[in-house]
Amino acid sequence: MNERPPAPASVNVAVVQAAPILFDREATVEKAIRLIQEAADHGAQLILFPEAFIPAYPRGFSFGMVVGSRSEPGRDLWERYWANGVDVPGPATEAIGQAARAANAYVAMGVIERDRDFSGGTLYCTLLYFGPDGALLGKHRKLKPTGAERLIWGEGDGSTLTAIDTPLGVVGGLICWENYMPLARMAMYAQGVELYLAPTADARDAWQATMRHIALEGRCYVLGCNQFVTKAMVPADLPGIEALDDRPEILSKGGSVIVSPMGEVIAGPLYDREGVLYAELDMRAIARGKLDFDVVGHYARPDVFQLHVNTRPAPPVSFREE
Repeated sequence: MNERPPAPASVNVAVVQAAPILFDREATVEKAIRLIQEAADHGAQLILFPEAFIPAYPRGFSFGMVVGSRSEPGRDLWERYWANGVDVPGPATEAIGQAARAANAYVAMGVIERDRDFSGGTLYCTLLYFGPDGALLGKHRKLKPTGAERLIWGEGDGSTLTAIDTPLGVVGGLICWENYMPLARMAMYAQGVELYLAPTADARDAWQATMRHIALEGRCYVLGCNQFVTKAMVPADLPGIEALDDRPEILSKGGSVIVSPMGEVIAGPLYDREGVLYAELDMRAIARGKLDFDVVGHYARPDVFQLHVNTRPAPPVSFREE
């Protein structure tokens, strides 16, 4: 049996709070590459980007949908959003992988993924994991889009409840309000996650309590990452842009944060500007925290509670030869 090599005493991480070049995949990839290199220049070994960074989190837009009807301008906006989605793999993932390799760092990137396995007409909110060799190591598709996100994004399945064993530690996480799903969190804890990534679009002050709770519950480091976006950043020619007329100038104020396994905030929260949070994480704190609480170890009661997770892919159509 192969023994897992010991984790490093410390890990340097970066949480990137930035806005994409909204609805522009290529320009956003270029910005991401610059930010990856900037973080690497500061010594980051793991770099996290927000939910839906490429090409945008379409805050405030309805895509022309109300119960019982859809509009043509809404379809126009959808077409533009879809056209700037990310194929996995594809040119955008290749470019991000090359940036990760140049930075010699792990990169976790929030994208809107175009489904190329079947019809090509579905988008997923996805977190991609890249290694320091540039390889695409895995992905997680959001299991349950929140509220009106369900109008524009499909649902992932259990095959992408991804945790990756790296020399830095086990890296994994959930996207935005998936972090309110107790069973999804347990599925991550059971995989031994040590560096828990929580890219989000939630800028509420109350979100900070969620990040601290997860750190305490999982006895892991939690990296929360959000965008900072203003109305001035939104392309003026988008169909349905008038939907933002009543919105505040700051559409997302951020709130990115890094939390220790004992629930202590060690960087951030960062509000009201773009920026990058840096921290050197003492990896010994993870084991120290589990002295008195290990949610899937000595604090579990499998004789009372059990969770069964279906990790099989669930394609809509399967072909087989008789």
